[in-house]
Amino acid sequence: MTEGSRTQQRITQARELFFARGHDPAAWLPPHIAQSWVRCRQAPRNERDPAPVGRALLDERREQAMQLRACALPELDSLAEHAVGQGCVVILSDGQGLILEEIGSPDFLPKAERIALSPGIVWSEAGRGTNAIGTALIEGRALAVLGREHYLPENGDIGCAAAPIRTGRGAIAGVLDVSGETGRIDAHALGMVRMAAQQIEHRMLLAQAAGGHLLRFHHKPALLGSSREGLIVVDDDGRIAAANRPALAMLGEHWDSLLDTPLERLVGLPWTRVQPGARLLTLPGGRQIAASIERPSGPGAARSGGPRRAPPDDPLARRVADAARVLDEGLPVLVSGETGSGKEVFARRVHAAGRRAAGPFVAINCAALPEALIESELFGYEEGAFTGARRKGMRGRIREADGGVLFLDEIGDMALALQTRLLRVIENRRIAPLGAGREVEVDFALICATHRDLDAMVDAGTFRADLLYRVNGYAVPLAPLRERDDRRALIERLFGELGGARKSLRLADEAMVALDAYPWPGNVRELCSVLKALIALAGSGATIAVDALPPHVVARGQGREAAAAADRLADVTQHAIEQMLAQCHDNVAQAAARLGIHRSTVYRHLRRGKAAR
Repeated sequence: MTEGSRTQQRITQARELFFARGHDPAAWLPPHIAQSWVRCRQAPRNERDPAPVGRALLDERREQAMQLRACALPELDSLAEHAVGQGCVVILSDGQGLILEEIGSPDFLPKAERIALSPGIVWSEAGRGTNAIGTALIEGRALAVLGREHYLPENGDIGCAAAPIRTGRGAIAGVLDVSGETGRIDAHALGMVRMAAQQIEHRMLLAQAAGGHLLRFHHKPALLGSSREGLIVVDDDGRIAAANRPALAMLGEHWDSLLDTPLERLVGLPWTRVQPGARLLTLPGGRQIAASIERPSGPGAARSGGPRRAPPDDPLARRVADAARVLDEGLPVLVSGETGSGKEVFARRVHAAGRRAAGPFVAINCAALPEALIESELFGYEEGAFTGARRKGMRGRIREADGGVLFLDEIGDMALALQTRLLRVIENRRIAPLGAGREVEVDFALICATHRDLDAMVDAGTFRADLLYRVNGYAVPLAPLRERDDRRALIERLFGELGGARKSLRLADEAMVALDAYPWPGNVRELCSVLKALIALAGSGATIAVDALPPHVVARGQGREAAAAADRLADVTQHAIEQMLAQCHDNVAQAAARLGIHRSTVYRHLRRGKAAR
């Protein structure tokens, strides 16, 4: 009997013992599979085929994961070449298991779609049973799920290898996965996704540190600059703001013990006395490592630790300053406005303008929290709180905001049961992590945002009146873009910030008139999408004429009100892709690179175009 046959026999016995007799399958399966089966049996689950999220929500989640997607693009391209040759697909999900991107073998893609392994589907463990994406999110490590190790029998013909992608503060930003026929997934595939995830983490941390303070180090000088180097991001006060996994491994630390501590305890000198450049650093205990220290240079690069104020020429500066003063006095701020109107951007500016600017800004989208993970995600848990819990537990998002600002986006979408727990946390600033015998104090300022009418929700009984009183200390309604008096100034500022200034571009007067006249149903988010496309398509030094604008922007008043905002955003993307393909003589890879999107996106729009014809 071959090893493969013996493995299949063990899985068959495990399924019989577990599903038919209710026995513990631990003796027959890898630990992460056995533990996952037990979790899945205990979790209620909808057995119907999963429906994809709406197109507008998928676009929003992709936008929220913009940095993750940009940093993952080179690895997706690299793995896609292997995947096509092996008859597999490469998948990128966000931190909740929602598939954002998929690319790979044309032979396997139809099967992937049949089993709902496609963009817009959430592959959490609670919703799809034991699977590499969802189980890696819970286990917090790279793993494989092969064939009938999947909890749901309909997934028994595929194999998946996945690795979580972590931020510099330890949170899982997403998951990289390779899936295919069971025989195609092996230890080599698992090793590839693990290495690719490390490359993405390295790239994300460098992006976070751009223009700031950065310490690179490794025992071997030749590995400085590689994805195996340790990276530590240092804030202006000399405290550790972020670190990657190689740094933790070399230092024998964990994020919980390292983050927000003075770098001085590692290097033996105050950060202000550590000179930039390559050097040997002596760590506590006398161990020496090769290091490279990068610090901002040039006028205004080194910021003081005090609050950063909004520019005086910004019409929102006064409202930002007022909200920051209110927040500094301990009152919560409630920002309301239509979807895409810039509520989170406003909240981040308030954080930057207040006394807590040096502290963390922790944003939580209440509408995107998976129900099965709400308690542990927000409040954290202690070691051993439940089967599959991390060895050292998890702090929870609210504790991550300690000393800074907690931003609860779309609070109107929070479940009533969770509203009750949140109310208690806001009232006494204490939380009880799962499995903990005592409450933990937490110090945070609170900003909430919503696109809903909370007063009407209170009347309807779907939002607690006492919670509304607690979060509505200072109300900041944001006008939709179509009603803003500073619309033209905002267009000019965003055009420059999004790359127009870097490429020395300008908008022709007729183009500016058309942009100003358009009602922008998708608000600032839609405006940014249009401007990014215009900038990507224009050559350096060009003047962008009105005929370069998407047709629906120019043709104001010609029936476009009937189309949804999501369709308009799709039109913008389609228009940009078609023009760039023409410029690149139908070279998909070149067009995707110049637009800053993945090749799969271009192929998707090509298929839609053919279908439309």
